[in-house]
Amino acid sequence: MALADTRTGSSEPPKVSLLYNPALRSVLYQVVTLVVIVGAVWYAWNNVVQNLARANMSAGFGFLNSRAGFDIAQTLIAYSSDSTYFRALQVGLLNTLVVAAAGIVTATIVGLLIGVGRLSNNWLIARLCTVYVEIFRNIPPLLVIFFWYLGVLALLPSIRTIFQHLEENPDAIFFISNRGIYMPAPIFGEGFGMVVGAFVLGVVAAIAFTIWANARQRATGKRPPVLWVNLGLIVLFPILVFLVMGSPLSLDYAVPGSFNMRGGMSIGPEFLALYLALSLYTASFIAEIVRAGIRGVSKGQSEAAFALGLRGGHTTRLVVLPQALRIIIPPLTSQYLNLIKNSSLAVAVGYADLVAVGGTILNQSGKSIEIIAIWMLVYVSISLVTSLFMNWFNAKMALVER
Repeated sequence: MALADTRTGSSEPPKVSLLYNPALRSVLYQVVTLVVIVGAVWYAWNNVVQNLARANMSAGFGFLNSRAGFDIAQTLIAYSSDSTYFRALQVGLLNTLVVAAAGIVTATIVGLLIGVGRLSNNWLIARLCTVYVEIFRNIPPLLVIFFWYLGVLALLPSIRTIFQHLEENPDAIFFISNRGIYMPAPIFGEGFGMVVGAFVLGVVAAIAFTIWANARQRATGKRPPVLWVNLGLIVLFPILVFLVMGSPLSLDYAVPGSFNMRGGMSIGPEFLALYLALSLYTASFIAEIVRAGIRGVSKGQSEAAFALGLRGGHTTRLVVLPQALRIIIPPLTSQYLNLIKNSSLAVAVGYADLVAVGGTILNQSGKSIEIIAIWMLVYVSISLVTSLFMNWFNAKMALVER
């Protein structure tokens, strides 16, 4: 009688079909996806090339060296109608960056104040902050822009009223009208670069002193007078250099012209409407992020701070907010990106941002594909840089585990 095979195991692994191999399937899916994407891009590009050839149009960015032939109201760099399309796009890009940067700073400050105010024990302050949030975050940003442009700024005094005011008050140097804000423009003289250098040096020295003060506090428990030393380095030191260099700064005042003010510096209503709308609209969302971040900090942290003798303001600033930042920063990044992209609504009020300037160039040159590609590249680049900075800041604020 033959004995049955009593072996209970085998040294060889069980055979698995290639279709059920996880590693192979993962690679296969990626290859198929890549082939589909490449095929779609090739098909789209081939279609574009054929359509351009059929319309006797050429593709390329050589048109950027052509004469623009149009003026731009607000420019941060030298520009005229004889400048090139490329120069015009540079002006539009700078205008976009200015309104986005100013909006981010203002929205952050206002959002922080409103978010903290919503948690205030004062009934009136908490309710007013709640009303602000509920109003602005439930209105489309385009309507907010129109509100400021048509409902507020357009109702300011006319330029003729400003002329009459100047006849009565010839020493006035600051004016607000429905054409914008007029103020003296700084003229930097020889030696002002030394003042700027002193300011930069003061900032670097203040940062170094703060780092040293923090290290000393951790080692000895004593805190050097950081605030007063930093004020001296950042403010008093540049002022001293400014006086030593003979005050190399003068002002160019705005004066009445034929139909408008001339000279000085002006901020147009288009910029003001866009800046105020984007700032206040985005601040309503940031306020909710701040409120959620503060709520996410354990109540025991505040109670422990109170037990140590800290007051409410010090507890919020030194204990609660630093911990809440770890919750606030990730969604805050999304709001910054939204504000940057919403700045493209500037075309609705005639502010010469990148989209508005690019639209004018598109209408004149017919280079729709190239202009849209430039728009996409610029906005993607700005968004990626913003995300990288916020990710770095988020990592810096994260808890360090031992």
